[in-house]
Amino acid sequence: MARTSNDWKKKVEFYSEKFENAFPDIVNELVGDDEAKPELREAAARLRKSIEYNTFGGKRFHGLTVILTVDFLRNGKLSEDEIKKGIYLGWCFEILKAVFLIADDIMDGSELRRGRPCWHKKVGLVSINETYLMEQCIYALIEKHFKEESYLFELYKTFHRVSYLLVMGQELDMVTSEKIDGELNIDSFTEEKFQTIAKYKTGYSFFYLPVCLGFHVAKVTDPKIFTEAETILLELGEYFQVQNDYFDCYGDPSVTGKIGCDIEDAKCSWFITQALKKSNEEQKEILKANYGNDDVTSVAVVKEIYEILEMEKSYFTYKEKSHNSLQNLVQSLGSHFPKELFQFFVMKVFGRNT
Repeated sequence: MARTSNDWKKKVEFYSEKFENAFPDIVNELVGDDEAKPELREAAARLRKSIEYNTFGGKRFHGLTVILTVDFLRNGKLSEDEIKKGIYLGWCFEILKAVFLIADDIMDGSELRRGRPCWHKKVGLVSINETYLMEQCIYALIEKHFKEESYLFELYKTFHRVSYLLVMGQELDMVTSEKIDGELNIDSFTEEKFQTIAKYKTGYSFFYLPVCLGFHVAKVTDPKIFTEAETILLELGEYFQVQNDYFDCYGDPSVTGKIGCDIEDAKCSWFITQALKKSNEEQKEILKANYGNDDVTSVAVVKEIYEILEMEKSYFTYKEKSHNSLQNLVQSLGSHFPKELFQFFVMKVFGRNT
């Protein structure tokens, strides 16, 4: 029997409470021993603050995706051990996400994250070292809680692979936005380049990783299911990135919790790639002259071109097309595939407003 939206809501609420309640114990487990050592106490205390400040905030839905995946594949009949493992891996994911958001904010020079000052704005460049410590926490949890599992090696391999792909996506993001001798090569801002960055920076890390972790806990071993899931989740991740670009350009910072700066930072966003495709030669020259300049006048000029080109309308057209494409993709798969689970993921992403 198919789950209703109310069934999913109850599942999310049930696991959200368990997920949040587990966090203090997990942090204590990670830093408690070192806090008790006089020579490491100060460093361990800083690590605690970094984990608590950067990991616990946000909606945490991606972290919850791990246990929700296990629950669906087990038809809601999970053992306590499976629940515990799903929660631990969910927090491993959230720690990894925090690591890369800290680094991303440093590289972008961002001011706010989730409505609060970015971590590097509070503690300075020591935040770089703290990301190294936080990443090691992931493997400490895996080593302790999964050492007897048949899929232990797959967990290590998955985290290492996705971390590498994420960093490659971040590298492409930064290199594409880089100015050479003060000049931005805006001609390289193509739809294909945007899709590549979204695939590696967002699709693998935010979507494929947590579902893949849930598959492992549920003892899914069929490579065909992993491959089919990857195809759907990368497409969903691309839409998620387009959605983020929309919030950056048109969102209210008091709602999104972040000040949009894609234009100032010369990001290869969906909006600039589409605007360059739609614009005439005069508009292209205006975009080239103003995109990537960190001043309010240039930003206003770019947004004026966006308005003339009806970019917001283009986004909503793309949103509908993307939604239909994902729904058709899920439906096209065989009975062996957990379609209902992926329909839920699509619903959650397309329904968000921040």
